[in-house]
Amino acid sequence: MNSIAQIAQSLAPSGKIKASINLGNPILANKDPKTGQPFGVSVDLAHALAKKLGLELELVVFDSAGESVKAVKEERADFGFFAIDPVRGEGIAFTDPYVLIEGSYLVRNDSPIQSNEEVDRAGTRVTVGKGSAYDLYLTRELKHASIVRSPTSPTVVDYFMDQHIEVAAGVKQQLEFDQKRFTNLRLLPGRFMVIQQAMGIPKSRSAQAHQFLIDFVKEMKASGMVSQSLKTHNIEGASVAP
Repeated sequence: MNSIAQIAQSLAPSGKIKASINLGNPILANKDPKTGQPFGVSVDLAHALAKKLGLELELVVFDSAGESVKAVKEERADFGFFAIDPVRGEGIAFTDPYVLIEGSYLVRNDSPIQSNEEVDRAGTRVTVGKGSAYDLYLTRELKHASIVRSPTSPTVVDYFMDQHIEVAAGVKQQLEFDQKRFTNLRLLPGRFMVIQQAMGIPKSRSAQAHQFLIDFVKEMKASGMVSQSLKTHNIEGASVAP
């Protein structure tokens, strides 16, 4: 049996544990406009993990998923919160998912596109946040439409409007929020994907550390902690993964 101290040493060799926090997904983390501090489900889980290990927590904050992933792969952070994806899996060992998030498409009211299935056609451009789970997924799945990448996920709709692109793709809740900032926009019905949001560590860390994180996520789901955190932060449209 590995002791907590041994796991802590493996997970956080610097002596304090560094969490990579992505502000590009509002379901997981946001920045308090008054204090400038990040808050959200991923931040709550980071604090819970640090407490369980008896370590000081340092939040390493990024505006995009791509940068957040890179920080963990390069071991500038000890763990992070990511959508499970095979490309990211080349350098990151994932837990099981703790939250499921819907991905949606946004178009203009006068767009001829009426369904998700009609998006993948020649001549259609889809804008996504660079390096996001939607970018990785659609890069694999779209065979005819082309992808235009905005700098981050929160800038997708502004980029979509400024560049007169046909479709915007991203977190449903972010698109719904941005929809209210403009006129004559609509979400396509349903969803084009479900993101499995998990925790992850560099693959260089020990198998025991990986298993500890897997068990931690299971514990946080079973105890109701993840569900309560979603409620505390008034997150809708995301569900606790089974």
